[in-house]
Amino acid sequence: MASNRLTKALVGILTAATLGLGTLAGATAATAVAPAQQAPARTAGLRAVNNLGLNTAEGKSVQCFVRDAGYDPGTIDGQLGTASWKAWQSFLNDQGYNAGTVDGAVGPNTIRALQRFLTDFGYDTGGIDGIAGSKTKAAWKAFADLGWC
Repeated sequence: MASNRLTKALVGILTAATLGLGTLAGATAATAVAPAQQAPARTAGLRAVNNLGLNTAEGKSVQCFVRDAGYDPGTIDGQLGTASWKAWQSFLNDQGYNAGTVDGAVGPNTIRALQRFLTDFGYDTGGIDGIAGSKTKAAWKAFADLGWC
């Protein structure tokens, strides 16, 4: 009985890990577990969070900023997930910073738009290169530290 529970737990962990790394490894849910051993279907929300170096309080601050600008970042919880980044991408696009597709993914277009925005606010991002390097992260942190909540 304990062996059966351990097996199910390991299958669940391996499935979650494979799904989380699927884009890197080329795996899918179908290849994660052999069909005869598939675990019961469960609804699990995997949420990508990318705070770009901000702690929770700073994350809340930038969520409040974009919310107060009229965009919905979702729950103000300090975790910059898809909803927060979609709000920021919409805001940045509407302000002319060209974040590209509003998809919640923090790619080079979003980073370049954020760098342009932060530069316009007077922060040194180290350039507009689409890379969230140490200077971009420091500028983002300094902006968040203004306490927008």
